[in-house]
Amino acid sequence: MTDDPKPFHIVFLLFDGITQLDFTGPAQVLSRIPGAVVHTAAREIKPVQTDSGFAILPSARFGDCPPADLLCVPGGFGIREVIRDDMTLQFLRNQAGAARYVTSVCTGALALGAAGLLQDKRATTHWAYTGLLEKFGATYEKARVVQDGRLITAGGVTAGIDFALTVTAEIAGQQLAESIQLSLEYDPHPPFHSGHPDVADPELVAQLQQQVYAKAVRRLADSIG
Repeated sequence: MTDDPKPFHIVFLLFDGITQLDFTGPAQVLSRIPGAVVHTAAREIKPVQTDSGFAILPSARFGDCPPADLLCVPGGFGIREVIRDDMTLQFLRNQAGAARYVTSVCTGALALGAAGLLQDKRATTHWAYTGLLEKFGATYEKARVVQDGRLITAGGVTAGIDFALTVTAEIAGQQLAESIQLSLEYDPHPPFHSGHPDVADPELVAQLQQQVYAKAVRRLADSIG
């Protein structure tokens, strides 16, 4: 007899240009679920460059990665290459087939869409990219975390922590989720009230759109076709 929990396999897709907090935020939470086994999968076992000046070494190639109980696709500017890569999209389809949860953070939702996993689903993504969801047959829902059956999508970057706590509560109970939140001292009190276009200075929103996101959205739209 053993009291050890059954392994719960969590698979994160890694790719060059990943926003590291899209991955590391949820991973910090989800890794504390009893029985959690975290796998980081990429096309090759070689350092994956993040957007923060450091690299992450994947733990498995696509062909060697075990089936996911929870599949998570982070976002980042590198998602443009992901949605055009047939091998990666097929890996997502294969992993999603038997997964209990299919999830994304930020623009990772667009990779799920490119893999055909958002059709007729409610979903969210980073605020600058929400207009692209309809290209994949999804309906945008304005929320930090959107659940539609086994599909769970999170908004931009830090929303990944919220999604991870939400799914942890569903898997292992609210008490454990609250315990993890407390142990991580996740009690946001940001110094500025500018974390979403609804509350930020409109001039700041326009500036960021013009300098960063307008070009990025156009490039992604062109890749989607």
